[in-house]
Amino acid sequence: MMGMVHIYTGDGKGKTTAAVGLCTRAAGHGKKAAFYEFLKGAKTGEAKSLAALGVEFYCPVEREKFTWTMTEEEKAECRARQADTLARAAAHMAEYDLVVLDEVLCAVNAGMLSLADVLRTVREKAPNTELVLTGRGAPEELIALADYVSVIEARKHPFADGARTAAREGVEY
Repeated sequence: MMGMVHIYTGDGKGKTTAAVGLCTRAAGHGKKAAFYEFLKGAKTGEAKSLAALGVEFYCPVEREKFTWTMTEEEKAECRARQADTLARAAAHMAEYDLVVLDEVLCAVNAGMLSLADVLRTVREKAPNTELVLTGRGAPEELIALADYVSVIEARKHPFADGARTAAREGVEY
């Protein structure tokens, strides 16, 4: 089976959730899946759920600071972690039926990862591997390479309505 490229982008809630759902479906059919997180920490509900399903989960840090609060030294360290995560995913892609690069688009948009490196990863992906990229602001160059592009729109969200609701365990993470 020929693996395809999916992009889940947009300003709405649910991009990671959709990718986790695809991992769940793949695992349910005995497929081997890997989930790589960019710009997040490893203490998320999806990390626990995916591990229980036998999905390989990789996140280089337990908790990542927001890029706008990082010092220049922290940004340099973060860039190195993001590049290492992408290189690891690319090197092992052929071992999996499904690979998710969660928030990789945000890493590119935040200047923490090179668009050229992500484009190369997509172009050189293993032919039978299904590849999913998530995050806001998908660049047109990546959209052009994708087979599926889903734009998740925020029609209504408590944060946009001025609510000071904190991210909720089990819902937002």
